[in-house]
Amino acid sequence: MANRTWQETAKIAQDLRDASISWIDPPIPDVPAVMPKNVKDLPKHLLTTEEVLITETSAEDLLAALASGKLTSISVANAFLRRAGLAQRLTNCITELLPEDALSRAKDLDSYYAKHKHPIGALHGLPISVKEHIGMKGKGLNAGFVAWWDHKGEGDAHVLKILWKAGCVFYARTTEPQTLMHLETSNNLYGTTVNPFNRDLTPGGSSGGEGALLGLRGSCLGIGSDIGGSVRSPAANCGLYSLRPTSYRLPVHGWAGTMHGEEQIVPVTGPMSTSLTGVKLFMKTVLAGKPWMTEPSLIPIPWRDHDSHLMTTPQAHKKLKIAVLWHDGVVRPHPPITRALRSIVQKLQSFPDLFSIVDWDPYNHDEAWEIISTLYFADGGKEETEAIEASGEPWRPLSEFIIKENANVKHLSVEEVWHWTARREAYRAAYARKWNETAAPAAPGGQGDGEVTDEGIVDVILAPVGPGAAPPLGQSKYWGYTAQWNLLDYPALVFPVTQVDPKLDAREEGYKPMNEKDAFNYGLYDDPEKYRGAPVGLQLVGRRYEDEKVVEALEFVKEKIGLPFFG
Repeated sequence: MANRTWQETAKIAQDLRDASISWIDPPIPDVPAVMPKNVKDLPKHLLTTEEVLITETSAEDLLAALASGKLTSISVANAFLRRAGLAQRLTNCITELLPEDALSRAKDLDSYYAKHKHPIGALHGLPISVKEHIGMKGKGLNAGFVAWWDHKGEGDAHVLKILWKAGCVFYARTTEPQTLMHLETSNNLYGTTVNPFNRDLTPGGSSGGEGALLGLRGSCLGIGSDIGGSVRSPAANCGLYSLRPTSYRLPVHGWAGTMHGEEQIVPVTGPMSTSLTGVKLFMKTVLAGKPWMTEPSLIPIPWRDHDSHLMTTPQAHKKLKIAVLWHDGVVRPHPPITRALRSIVQKLQSFPDLFSIVDWDPYNHDEAWEIISTLYFADGGKEETEAIEASGEPWRPLSEFIIKENANVKHLSVEEVWHWTARREAYRAAYARKWNETAAPAAPGGQGDGEVTDEGIVDVILAPVGPGAAPPLGQSKYWGYTAQWNLLDYPALVFPVTQVDPKLDAREEGYKPMNEKDAFNYGLYDDPEKYRGAPVGLQLVGRRYEDEKVVEALEFVKEKIGLPFFG
């Protein structure tokens, strides 16, 4: 970085972003000088009827319209560019729009369709938004650090190459937090991203720019990353769907970030979408590209949805067994989360021939946090610290929280890394045994005595995504409901359920917190009105490499009880 102050670099970044938005024609409409807390529906009043119709269409329906010729790629790209530019003014979620690139690509796709009378690929003309630290050739790649502002992508990230080949249009890049290690989204280059349902609340993080953009329907399908909840927190906070897949399924080559090469807690690419089918479409398309052929660390498993993973047909006489994690034994969820769990359980119990519902007893979730928060920064936070302090930018409060104020962050020797990795594996084994114990025991005596059977075993866990709806800005300090599954490397699928209603979600007076973390979370819910209308999402969790089963389970649940219960 040249001899500039961090403030001067931030102004350059913001000016470039604003210039990219000013290129859009016709210009982005002005937003109210004094905005309401809830800005989610403002675009409906500021965009054309056609633009609203296009941008509020799901990814799968857009693809059908594009494939039939009902819509052109140019019209779809223009609509999403305009809504994304508006989303920036409402929530501060964009680092850069790509109007020239997007419209050139859309024009080429329309020309191809006119000549060949069929789509170029599975994602022909579909706009996809991208979290900034997922690299694009020749474009900035700062990962939320001011000192990295001058870094450029040497090439397109692997996942982008696959999606491009399938015919998509990249048009927007979205915000992330300093360090990429917040469950919120704020950095010193662009400031703070806010929640479209309530601008006093966070959209989540670290893929919070994606969350806010999708929540405002400035995107229908976006790409994030997840090492502790980074695609799930924004999805839950903004009323969306997202999948944290099992590690080594989706490509990660081409990202920017610190600590490259660490293998203790592996980050993953994850889709975020306004529809469940959008998530499935992303997974199928990327895995159809056989990413393991060029990224050897990946497991060569295509998307396996040709046959059912649930076997819940009438002929099979098998129920979908769902275990409910009401709380993790460390921090008790706020009333809206518990109501969402209860509402789903009650509806599922009305189908006793299809669903079996049991409680899930959390196994040492406090130990899980000790292990994962130790392994996150095996260098004692050295690379994060160097990246922040190289420019003189200040530490954001949540960066200090997760590194400086985290008692588990310390420089580990090689032997200590081995020790904590062994503890990780021991914990994973213990959790697997707990899951296995939900199955019917093998018959005593004879072949198979004492072995684990699938009969009666829990299929998926229904769990909170966080200990409340979207927290007030700066207050996302409990990672346990998401990081738990990163440690175990379990696939977790987030979906919207309901919204906070202060009449139904009254504060639980007289509650005695279990510990300091629980007391902090309890204190955040001092006035339910602060959360009125905020989305409430939950997650379905499966075992390693059962990603397809988790998606199918949610499809089955949605079919039977209807989700979400709002909108």
